[in-house]
This record gives sequence, structure tokens and C-alpha cells, in this order.
Amino acid sequence: MLSPRKLTQWAATLGSLVAAQSCPDFTSYAQQGHAPYSNGTLKLPYQRPDPACRTFNSSAIEGVIANVTSRMKDPDLARLFENAFPNTLDTTVKYFDPSLNLAFIITGDITAQWLRDTGNQFAPYSSLLAKDPNLATLWRAVLNNEARYISQYPYCGSFQPPKESGLAPSVNDWATNVAVSPPVDNTTVFECKYEIDSLCGFLKLSRSYYDNTKDSSFANANWFEAITQIFRVINEQSQATFDANFNIVSYYNWTGLPGSLPGAVNNQGNGEPKGYTGMVGTHHRPSDDLSTFAFLVPANAMLSVELTNLASVLGSLKLTNATQVALAKSFKQSATTWSARIKSAIHQYGMAADGTYAYEVNGLGSQYLMDDANVPSLMSLPYLGFLDKSDAVYKSTKTKLLSRQNPYYAKGSNFFGIGGPHVSPVDPWPMALISAIYGSDDDTEITTYLSTILAHTDGLGLIHESVDVHNAGTYTRPWFAWANAYFAEMILDLAKRKPGLIFTHAVPYIVGS
Repeated sequence: MLSPRKLTQWAATLGSLVAAQSCPDFTSYAQQGHAPYSNGTLKLPYQRPDPACRTFNSSAIEGVIANVTSRMKDPDLARLFENAFPNTLDTTVKYFDPSLNLAFIITGDITAQWLRDTGNQFAPYSSLLAKDPNLATLWRAVLNNEARYISQYPYCGSFQPPKESGLAPSVNDWATNVAVSPPVDNTTVFECKYEIDSLCGFLKLSRSYYDNTKDSSFANANWFEAITQIFRVINEQSQATFDANFNIVSYYNWTGLPGSLPGAVNNQGNGEPKGYTGMVGTHHRPSDDLSTFAFLVPANAMLSVELTNLASVLGSLKLTNATQVALAKSFKQSATTWSARIKSAIHQYGMAADGTYAYEVNGLGSQYLMDDANVPSLMSLPYLGFLDKSDAVYKSTKTKLLSRQNPYYAKGSNFFGIGGPHVSPVDPWPMALISAIYGSDDDTEITTYLSTILAHTDGLGLIHESVDVHNAGTYTRPWFAWANAYFAEMILDLAKRKPGLIFTHAVPYIVGS
């Protein structure tokens, strides 16, 4: 006879299977409007799946939606928030088994779990962790699954479903005929592009959980092994390309082979040489594009912030295992030291001649002056917690980024903003305007960017990856959970610090209070 617990699990699984058979594919669903439509001039559709088709339900989430939308003065903005805020939970929890402490979260229209994306997809929900035990259980399961990934493949950023899920691995054409060292198993790894911000995403997810729950149970053996591997990567990738005798120091390399979709990477897959700075090198950017120079300044800024946060968490965890107590003490010291070292190196090596921040440097005198929409970016430095939006250097940098001085800034008859090489120079990402809102206290500027984002969903009521500057109907990625989460997180930030811009009154709304 099945126990009540097993019976409940079996019933939930059966219910999910039945629902899955009748639920539409959300990639297709997101490209069509669904009633009811908003009462504003844009008439935005309702883009949430039927409750039976949602991949995770939370009454706490529904409560926030009701509280925020009922206060909003623009019904179109209310509808965009209503669609975007729950999108991760509505559509991307591909697998979740509380009994195994495992969950697999996809990015949206790509069936893989990116460390960076999940850190951002879950960010707007962090204040609800203490109010929703099921959400907290899901969060721990995500952390545990990612800790297992990092423990085995710390240089990789996106992964296949855990074998326990029974889900088949996806075939990634972009990872075919690619040489990676150390080698990886593509039934576990979706793509092994080394991006230091991926590891930052895991640290962010960890501290967000602890800060909002004060529950130490997430810090299990898998988690401590993941932290061990993160510090291994930090130590390895801070080193210069050459030793004193000009031998190449290579702990990771990646390159496309003949016939592969990715091109060959110079210097046997190691990329451009770098000197020692105190920063940590990366091979790819948050956009998954190859870095020009190894020291990505905004990614190092995020790393510095998250290492400070990690030190705080490690100093207050309630641990009983003697080995873990010792590890926590050692890692806390390492995190504090590295955070300060990286921050100092950014100010020493990461500044352009005009006193603004560079995007990438190599520690040998070369710099790339630009910005990319993907977070971490220079535009997002206040969001990351690296500096205040009133910082003079940031304000000068921001002005330059939103101009032709940034090669990836574009402005057309339809849209404007910052994009990147991932799509094209004339396809800015709404994500960059969201970052610009985080970086502003000016009501007019915020309202301009907010109305631009709102008006450029192609009438579909979801945030897309990029939008063509000349054609509102040309966009990429109809189902991009990270972008929806980032938008919703920004709205919740405005609800707290600028309520009069979006509400019918000027009373702040704070999630979870």
C-alpha cells in the first residue's frame, strides 16, 4: 500500500502528466494574444497559462499581483506586470521533486537550465520566501541541483535535466563539434561556455535564499563542494596567460572545430592573452558571446559584490558539522579578501582615459569601451549593488553608453537602447532600458524608458529579448523568462522608491511587508 506521502506525490505527478497532454506549447502560446485584454490604449492580452497548465502555483505570488495591479494607474502596465511577474513559475519549472531536493528550471524557449538565468528568474520572488514554504522548498531544490552541476563542471554555465527527472537531454547544435577542456558530458552539460557571472548567479541565488529565510539547510555537502569549486575557478582564472618563462597557463579552453556552428577561438581556444590584475578572467560574456578581453569589468563588479554577500552568509550560517564549520570560516576569509582585491583592480585597471568604466580589459593596456545589454553590464552597476546610481563616474559612464560612443547603442524610428553582438547592433534589448531605470532617480527619464518598454511588446504583453529599431513587429525570443523577471523586479523596485510614477497614489508598496 502506498503511504499518504507517496500517494500525494503520485497524484501530483499524474495530474501534471494529464495537464501536460492538454496544455499548449508556451513558445507558440506567447506569440498570440489571449483574452481578456487590458482596458488601456494598447489592449494588451492576458498571457498566463490556465492554472492547470502552470508549472508552479503560489498564493503568495497571486497576492502580489493583486496588490500591485490594483494600485496601478495604467491598465496596460498592470497587464504587462501581471503577465511578466509570474512567468518563471507559470512556465519554466520543468521538473521538481521535493523528496529528492531537485528542480530543473528552463530559460523559456530553450530547454536548459542556465545558472545565470535562474539567479535572475527567481530574483523578484525572494521577499516571499518567508511567506510561502512551497516556494522556499522549490528554491532549495534549485540550489541543490545547481550545486551538483557546479561541483562536477564549474566552468560550464548551462545544463541538461538531472537524470532523476527522467527527462531526455536536449540536442544542442551549438555544442556539437566544440572542443572543451576540461572535457564534459553533453548529457549533463547543455553548453560549457565559461562565464564568471554564471557562478555569481549561483551565489546570488544562495544569499537571496538565506537573507530572506535565515534557514541554513541549503548549505549541504553539495553546496560546500560547489563553493570549493567556485574558489578554484577564481584562483585559476585570475592568473596571467603566461608564466615567467612564457609557458601558457591554461585551466580551461573552448573552441569550435571545423564544421561547427561556433567559430574557432584563437590561441588554441584560450582567447586573447591577459596579464595579472587582481580581477578574474572570463571566456564568454553574459550574452554567451565570446569575450574580446578576459577581464569583463561588470562581471567582476558583480563577483566582488556577491563575494561580500557570501562572506556575510558564511559568517552567520548555523552549522553543526565540524568540517563545514571549518570550511565556512576559511571561505569567509577568502571571499572577503577576493572581494576587496577585485574591487581595487577594477578601479586600477578597469577605467578608461576619460574616467568612465571600460567594459573589458586585458591587463596589458588594451580596453574595449562599450556595453552589452545582458546583466551584468556597466549600465546595471547600481542594480548589482556595486555603486549608487548617484555615483559621478557611473553617471558619466551611463551618458556615454546611451550615445553613439557605445558601438552597441542604436536608435531608430521604432525603438532605441543598447543591444550587443548576440543578435545585432540594431536590435536593442529591453533589458538595457530596465537597467537604465535602476540607474536613475529622474522621473522623466524613468517614465520615458518605462513607456518605451511598455509600447514595444508587439502587442503581446511579454518582454522579449531584442526589438528591431525600425520594426516593432521584429523581435527575438517570444518566451524569455529572465527578461520578464527583470522587468517585474524593476516594477517592484519602483513600487517601493517611486510609487507615484506607477500608482494612483504615492504610498510605497514593499513585497512581503
